[in-house]
Amino acid sequence: MADRVKTRSPAPAGADAKRLDLASPSLYINRELSLLQFQRRVLAQATEPRHPLLERLRFVCIVSKNMDEFFMVRVSELMDQMDSGVTMPSPDGMTPAQQLAACRLEAMAIFDEQRRILQDEVLPELAGQKIRIAHINELSASQRAALRTYFEQQVFPVITPLAVDPGHPFPHISNLSNNLAVELQGDEGVRFARVKIPDVLPRLIHLESILDGGNRKPSNSYTFVWLDDLVSLNLSSLFPGIPVLSCHAFRVIRDADIEIHEEEGVDLRASMEQGLHRRRFGEPVALMVEPAMPRRVRTLLTQRLDLEPASVYEVEKPLGLWSMSEIAGVDRPDLKYPRLVPRIPAALTVGEPVFNILNRHDVLVYHPYESFAPIVELLASSARSADVLAIKQTLYRVGPDSPVVKALLDAAHHGKQVAALVELKARFDEESNLEWARELEREGVHVVYGLVGLKTHSKVALIIRKDGNGGIRRYVHVATGNYNPETARGYTDLGLLTSDPDFGADATDLFNYLTGYSRQTTFREFLVAPLNLRQQLLARIDREIELHKKHGGGRIIFKVNSIADGEFMQRLYRASQAGVRVDLIVRGICSLRPGIPGVSENIRVVSIIGRFLEHARCFWFHNNGQQELYCGSADLLPRNLDHRVEVVFPVKDPALRERIMREVLEAQLRDTVNAWNQEPDGGYYRLQPADGQEPFDSQAWSIEHG
Repeated sequence: MADRVKTRSPAPAGADAKRLDLASPSLYINRELSLLQFQRRVLAQATEPRHPLLERLRFVCIVSKNMDEFFMVRVSELMDQMDSGVTMPSPDGMTPAQQLAACRLEAMAIFDEQRRILQDEVLPELAGQKIRIAHINELSASQRAALRTYFEQQVFPVITPLAVDPGHPFPHISNLSNNLAVELQGDEGVRFARVKIPDVLPRLIHLESILDGGNRKPSNSYTFVWLDDLVSLNLSSLFPGIPVLSCHAFRVIRDADIEIHEEEGVDLRASMEQGLHRRRFGEPVALMVEPAMPRRVRTLLTQRLDLEPASVYEVEKPLGLWSMSEIAGVDRPDLKYPRLVPRIPAALTVGEPVFNILNRHDVLVYHPYESFAPIVELLASSARSADVLAIKQTLYRVGPDSPVVKALLDAAHHGKQVAALVELKARFDEESNLEWARELEREGVHVVYGLVGLKTHSKVALIIRKDGNGGIRRYVHVATGNYNPETARGYTDLGLLTSDPDFGADATDLFNYLTGYSRQTTFREFLVAPLNLRQQLLARIDREIELHKKHGGGRIIFKVNSIADGEFMQRLYRASQAGVRVDLIVRGICSLRPGIPGVSENIRVVSIIGRFLEHARCFWFHNNGQQELYCGSADLLPRNLDHRVEVVFPVKDPALRERIMREVLEAQLRDTVNAWNQEPDGGYYRLQPADGQEPFDSQAWSIEHG
């Protein structure tokens, strides 16, 4: 992939820009196209020799998963808008129909580039390392015989071929399933059948394991065969006595954005259970077919799925590349990143109880460079401590076999008062969260499911403990990331442990707001969406503008996943026009245009894409030398600011504030390895070190020196 990825949205010329209203569509980039640009930057990692080979393959797989989600959520939303007759343009001036057409072009380009990288670069290099995907025709007679036995014993019993004729209606094609469209010679013409590739079996068959009778012998050599190919070559066993005329792969992506009807009195858990069922049967939004599929078969599929031709995408086989993560997981440590052993924060290595440490000062934890274990241990020890009276916690994404949930269950067993806000609307984690909610309720935990109309996205834990003097003290953990040890190994996030009384009081008020009836609108330290976060952050931008006009030196640094909120983008444009230096570290969607003379020449946008997923959100203000830094769970998107419960918290300790500035913000702003700079037209280019300057990798530096 080239060192630059582009959009098709030229920026206004400098002379014209000065006359533009800040609401002018020409000053904004479509958020859907910006999200697709992020996928291009992720895909570019698969071409980077600095990444180990299996990690490069993993980037290819990640893009496949991300693109599936893009269709299930973003494309489905645009299609819903069109079906509802919505013609109102987005801030960049594009109607839903125009956005769909533009997204189609970008998506097809991504699919083409993904296949090129895979076929021309990654797979040949893997073959050179004795990891290959073979076609069955390339195998020896004994290998083909072993596969035939595997098909008869393992595959054939679980396949259900489905005929389509007057007596057999067209079957439901499940979301993201891999299928074969089979044409057969019938007595009265061509007949059609659908064969689903069974998802209960590995889609990539490990040949050596089969030859070893299921017992993999130590070896660096791996040969894989697609299950799709094995099924295709054995269709005669599924349709005995009927000639097979053709066989072509296809895949359906369905609307998977669960709609919860949150009317008064509706049981959110029951509604979510119904929503999960609907997700499996959501409306089709895209049909992926191999280019060789005949038009007659495509027509049959589009008619039966009620899809327009614009929703059909030609994609070279294999379809559904996420399955290749099975290969990325093979036991070849020489082709993967060296194992990262996260540090225990220095403040917690003194050998005394964490409560005693927090009584003296706050503790900052920077994942994944520092371990998530202290958070788990704090909750686990609180569950067993006779001095702890209660634990309250928000749970958004906790993952399977969660030690955090187990600590809450243990606390309930030990007679603690335990309350958990389990967010059932955590996209694609709903089913897991439902199971945990049921288990917590069975053990006597007070479980609530959030507020009607709002998704609870904040990351807060509150521990109430006797202080030994007849009173109580509150301990708080607030964070930018989830209570999930697995993602804490791959996402960069910040967490703060504190016994600050104001934090404790704010956390108490927050949980009362979440679990009961409360008209709380202000907090001592927290900025909380949708109550006051938008107003408070905007006020700080305005303050920075006014202070810069009086004293100079104005500067703002924001680190977020996405920015597409119109009010914030206009306010940052105003800050730039006033001369305030604005640095934005934006991993994904960025709908504003930096570097436009007269509008945003003082704004720089950099995207960090590397080994770890950048996930922390930080908001730093120079404030005429009285620096302020906030961290939290919110991005600068309307959904986060207006439709979610988010918590952004100040970092009050000057030493911790300086550490975040040095190790996170400044480090990433001088990155010349993982950094992509955004241009006014929305394109991105790799940032290169200056002549004579050594490349600087902020993530590698954090591993070694943080």
